[in-house]
Amino acid sequence: MFKLFITFMCSFIFLGCAKHYAPLPTVEKVELNRYLGTWYEIARFDHSFEKGCTNVSATYTLNDDGSINVLNQCTKEDGTHKEAQGIAYAEDATLAKLKVSFFRPFYGNYWVLMLDEDYTYALIGEPSREYLWILSRSKSIDEATKRKILNKVQECNYDTSKLLWVKQE
Repeated sequence: MFKLFITFMCSFIFLGCAKHYAPLPTVEKVELNRYLGTWYEIARFDHSFEKGCTNVSATYTLNDDGSINVLNQCTKEDGTHKEAQGIAYAEDATLAKLKVSFFRPFYGNYWVLMLDEDYTYALIGEPSREYLWILSRSKSIDEATKRKILNKVQECNYDTSKLLWVKQE
């Protein structure tokens, strides 16, 4: 049974790597020191690992080895606090494409698709377009900013109807 499981997982990983997606442009460069700190989740595509989460935040800090510590936090529907600790590293010198893991050795893509020049909001996605996050340094964004981000979401061929707007208190 174990061999069957390993065979299935290896096939899944290799087949998943073989998929080709439409190009997804990222920002030209991310200044890491400006990006570090706490971001609040304004909206996301809902997935099991965030199911029922409100008051979602992500805090990024630099580790001594140059990797990035990721601390995601939220409040569950029953009022309990949930945390997930992860690690990230840059794929290239632009720092616009990161690999993030909460369950090593498995890493996912974290691509910065849009970033305000003052680092007040960001749009994060990945090539399969199954994951998407709108982040902000504050717990809300104004309507003009929201429209600008949603236009970018559509330009990147994401389905805006899948966005879940996160309750922040």
